[in-house]
Amino acid sequence: MFSSPCLDDVSNVQVNHPEKSFFAGRQLLSSELSQYSQIPSGYETITAVDQKNGKTTCRRCGNQQMSSFYSHTCAYCGKLSTYCRRCLQLGRSDTCTLLYRWPAHASHVKQKVQLVWSGELTAQQLYASELISDTIDGGEKLTVWAVCGSGKTEMLFAGIAKALSEGKRVAIASPRSDVIRELAPRLRAVFPQVPMAALYAGTLDVVKDQALLLCTTHQLLRFFAAFDCIIIDEVDAFPYAMDDMLQFAVKQAAKPRCAIIYLTATPSQEMKQQIKQKKLAVVRIPARYHGKPLPEPTFQRLLFGERHFQQQRIPLGLKKRLNRWLDERRPVFLFVPTVKDVAAMVELVQRITPKVAGVHAEDAERIEKVQAFRKQEIAVLVTTSILERGVTIPYVAVAVWQAHHAIFTESALVQICGRVGRSIDDPLGDIVLFHEGLTKDMLAARSHIQDMNHLAMNEKRGEGQ
Repeated sequence: MFSSPCLDDVSNVQVNHPEKSFFAGRQLLSSELSQYSQIPSGYETITAVDQKNGKTTCRRCGNQQMSSFYSHTCAYCGKLSTYCRRCLQLGRSDTCTLLYRWPAHASHVKQKVQLVWSGELTAQQLYASELISDTIDGGEKLTVWAVCGSGKTEMLFAGIAKALSEGKRVAIASPRSDVIRELAPRLRAVFPQVPMAALYAGTLDVVKDQALLLCTTHQLLRFFAAFDCIIIDEVDAFPYAMDDMLQFAVKQAAKPRCAIIYLTATPSQEMKQQIKQKKLAVVRIPARYHGKPLPEPTFQRLLFGERHFQQQRIPLGLKKRLNRWLDERRPVFLFVPTVKDVAAMVELVQRITPKVAGVHAEDAERIEKVQAFRKQEIAVLVTTSILERGVTIPYVAVAVWQAHHAIFTESALVQICGRVGRSIDDPLGDIVLFHEGLTKDMLAARSHIQDMNHLAMNEKRGEGQ
């Protein structure tokens, strides 16, 4: 056992528990190792927070911003200790703590990988699938710019299967835990014989050098030179798109020759610029797998939103829409801009149906409520933008309350619109943006969807000629 977290030396400890494979490709703080009585040899150690030449660097997350460090007197050694606040949620990385790194295996055992999937790819999907496989082979980078509901996950199957059969280790990461929870059962069904783990806050899975790992991008901070291929799903999502720590985590978790696949329906302006300048390879999929156009949002003006809350009455326009959807037995996503709006809207909707619930990022029962929504035990789910992506519900209708709010950016609204019409049995969908005045983001979101539909139609015509 470790006596204290201050620069412990464990070189005399022998391994027999936990499994040696647990540590392959990992980087862990000495404080994280205190729960183990034995750890394997073969590691290297570095100071978690390094101070040299007047510069302070967190070796785990790459942070060098002095405003993100804090210094105090260490309770164990009595010396001045500086810790990183940026990655604090994963344990305290500081100048008194060692970071242990274990090398990843050169490769896993090459074996035939069973791919259990009976679907067929469209011509566009097949082209993208082949590019993904070639990119993984070459250890290169590729952006898959594909509309919501285009079948991005299915396009990955062949490339993942080939990589695993060649003994490569693959990570699929996303900024949103909801995306990982959605993907995990699908990938387990498709690759039933492949050792796999899903890693996110609250998960019970244990990573033991599995060939296939699904995780949030934050969890990649616990890996070092571990993967031959990293797939970033929803690369434009908060917080990854604007957090250089998470982008550093991807680079650090990659082996020297690692393929990076970016998946997105709404690439950032920076990514679009890199694509335009041919600095980033791209394959663009403008159509959904069923070939039907993306549903365009309807704009409906409703004034005095806050006044309705204060007067505890639901606006007539919203009430009519909800009643219509409930009569059609459609599950309804009702997006609101802020956490405080969730409870207020739930109270109003309860006057229409008792089968209503609200969720937000800090809701401890969020997973259970989404599951109840899937089972139609909840008819209306009021939510913040936390569920704008990564959750697929058949036959769903969507309303956005106060769509003019700044939180509803072009990207967010495109993703929200992408919740509807995903099923081949219900490709049209229904989405209404309730607002007190049109915004540039609302118009840009509609134009984005129209442009994709236009591109898809032109490509379809081209195939038929």
